[in-house]
Amino acid sequence: MTTDSSSADSQLSAGTAANLPSQLQTIFMGPNGIRAGWRLLIYLLLVYALRQASGFALQHLGPVTAWLNSQPNTVITAGPLVLGECVSFLVVLLPALFMMKIEKRPFAGYGLPVEQAFGKRFWQGVPFGFAMMTLLVVLIAAFHGYSYEGFGASGTVAIKFAVLYGIGFLLTGLFEEFGFRGYVQSTLASGIGFWPSALILSFLFGYGHLGNPGEAKIGAFMAGCFGLLALFSLRRTGSLWFAVGMHAAFDWTETYFYGVPDSGLLAQGHLLNSSFHGPVWLTGGTVGPEGSYLVFGVLVLSAVAIHFMFPAKQQAS
Repeated sequence: MTTDSSSADSQLSAGTAANLPSQLQTIFMGPNGIRAGWRLLIYLLLVYALRQASGFALQHLGPVTAWLNSQPNTVITAGPLVLGECVSFLVVLLPALFMMKIEKRPFAGYGLPVEQAFGKRFWQGVPFGFAMMTLLVVLIAAFHGYSYEGFGASGTVAIKFAVLYGIGFLLTGLFEEFGFRGYVQSTLASGIGFWPSALILSFLFGYGHLGNPGEAKIGAFMAGCFGLLALFSLRRTGSLWFAVGMHAAFDWTETYFYGVPDSGLLAQGHLLNSSFHGPVWLTGGTVGPEGSYLVFGVLVLSAVAIHFMFPAKQQAS
């Protein structure tokens, strides 16, 4: 009896050991390679490491550190905006290029096809974003909440800041669209579906805006809704280039062109001088127009416009 029991135990142990590799493979691998959750974790760890490394490097580059410390922190300034958003975009882009090699996928699969860069979709998004912010300001003015007070910059100064803020907010659009709706959206959607992923990432996008100086809960909520609008455009156009153009123009128009607060801060060198007056629900208060309750109506109208501009049957175009 003892001999037979030992033999059975040995066979059981051998069978368990044989199954262990296949069990581990099932945990980490799926029908399409590494499972979405693990790919996402690897990507986020790389982003975190690169963010820490870039922060350490900037803090220890003497001239850069001195220059950044000399800039005012109570307004948005063009130079630090360009530098900061460029670094932020590289932080989310480079790990995606690494993951592309691991996954053996084309980069276009992450929503930002290089062959479409600054093409038709982008230039459709630019006037769309300008129109969105203009409509919002006009609506606030219609309820006597906005007043135009002349020019804040003119001539070559106005042109200089228009270009610098254009570059800065283009990088903002690239960073925030690819960071929240590029690799992460593509990977998470492959595991749980497009719209569940869109809802999660839009919530995180809005929540992340609470870290901005002067931001309020309503502004963060509207940022999350903007994220859903951008994802809707991704769903309909098949890429993020429309959203990048829309996002960059929306921020540029708000911050530089109309010279109104963006998350509580004004931009140095903005084009128009203006002021808000009236209830916070109308004007957004110190947060700026993105904190106005009217933003939700503008976003709904924008979603309807995108629906008709890019019918569902053209999704793959």
